[in-house]
Amino acid sequence: MKRAAGTFEVKLAPLDAYNKTEGANAGRMSLDKVFKGDLEATAKGEMLTGGTEVKGSAAYVAIERVTGTLNGRAGSFALHHTGVMNRGAPSLSISVVPDSGTGQLVGISGKMNIIIAGGKHSYEFDYAIADAP
Repeated sequence: MKRAAGTFEVKLAPLDAYNKTEGANAGRMSLDKVFKGDLEATAKGEMLTGGTEVKGSAAYVAIERVTGTLNGRAGSFALHHTGVMNRGAPSLSISVVPDSGTGQLVGISGKMNIIIAGGKHSYEFDYAIADAP
């Protein structure tokens, strides 16, 4: 595995939710990111959220397509997110969608960790690029 690290900026914007039933606590957002560092890329995606009546409990899932260069290799890949907040205790998993790599990133796999400190976002991305099948 190799590690890529850097910073990113993210813009979230609300989208029209599909489930508008009272009490659904469902939401939908667009994701726009700009990555800097070992990953020089932009990403676009969508997030679905589910809230609860209990403060500090919610979940989200998201898919985003990342396009740019990773340590000099050009292409794109998709990431899938699963985030859960259990009464204030967070857990987050972000992984590469299998077989989603294109260009020089065909065969990519890995996991990304997001760090938020002082209002700034950074990432650590542990990845491997296997020979194409």
